[in-house]
Amino acid sequence: MVAITPIAFVAAIVQAYKKYGKNPAQALQAAQIKPEFLHDPAHRISALQMERISGAAMQELDDEGLGWFSRRLPWGSYGMLARASISAPTLGVALKRWCRHHGLIADDINLKLTCAGQQATLTITEQRKLKALREFCLVSVLRNVHGLACWLIDSRIALQGAQFPFAAPAHQDVYEVLFSCPSTFEAGTAAIRFDARYLDLPLKRDEAALRQMLKRALPLTVLQYRRDRLLVQRVRQALRTQPASTHNACDLAALLAISPRTLHRQLKDEGASLQALKDEVRQSHASALLLRTQRPIKQVAQAAGFQNEKSFMRAFRGWTGLSPAEFRHQGGDQGLVA
Repeated sequence: MVAITPIAFVAAIVQAYKKYGKNPAQALQAAQIKPEFLHDPAHRISALQMERISGAAMQELDDEGLGWFSRRLPWGSYGMLARASISAPTLGVALKRWCRHHGLIADDINLKLTCAGQQATLTITEQRKLKALREFCLVSVLRNVHGLACWLIDSRIALQGAQFPFAAPAHQDVYEVLFSCPSTFEAGTAAIRFDARYLDLPLKRDEAALRQMLKRALPLTVLQYRRDRLLVQRVRQALRTQPASTHNACDLAALLAISPRTLHRQLKDEGASLQALKDEVRQSHASALLLRTQRPIKQVAQAAGFQNEKSFMRAFRGWTGLSPAEFRHQGGDQGLVA
């Protein structure tokens, strides 16, 4: 298993043990983390090791907050929040419940979900100083909320950006892996941003699934979701609004902040293909331009994302059985506009 988690996060857990006057030796041993590793800032551990030491610490310290807050979050606290959210009709309602209820059990931070246009932002405002555990706390809370959201709708939620109020740490390279999106530092607050349309998706989990999930300490932070239930919509929008930047899979994948391989795999998981979506969007856009405008065929081809008129005409005949000119003629008087 690849080791990417910085030892600094383990050091933060050790700090929690000191806070409560307990010895972390047993938890370190259970996770196969040698004490001398703590003195090497460059050392990394695997996700499984992180899950093991976190799970052991949460139970030994009886604090699911791992010392972050001014009071303990007894074992089962986050399970209680999840139960309060799982009956919500949509992800948006579930996350708002989570944010509101989190403030009831830990008022050191305030979580807030906001929307502006098509972008949703989940922000953490610090109400008290988190001191030495600040980075580990803010990163963990955002990862947990993101993981919970993915789990609730059984979908990968592609983040558009993450920001943090502290200076970039020595291990800042790991943030790209932890959040799979660009991260900025020395921002005003900690936050993650994602497509607001995820918030309208219905939940896919029930109480039985919740009980199974809660048997593990940190499943939400280590599980990877291959399926993206919103990817088809995101691809359609990119093809529709930025045709000049989506000629091939590499360009489109870069625009969506994923790899070309991931793009093809996730579309396949959704029962779609990039070529089929391209044809759908291009045909719809070209047909509308042909019927509603008097633009020359060459301009319609360019607007629909084709690099030349010849390839457009060949594709259009394949879609409709007609040339663009024949389609426009047979469409009749559709109230043409300039």
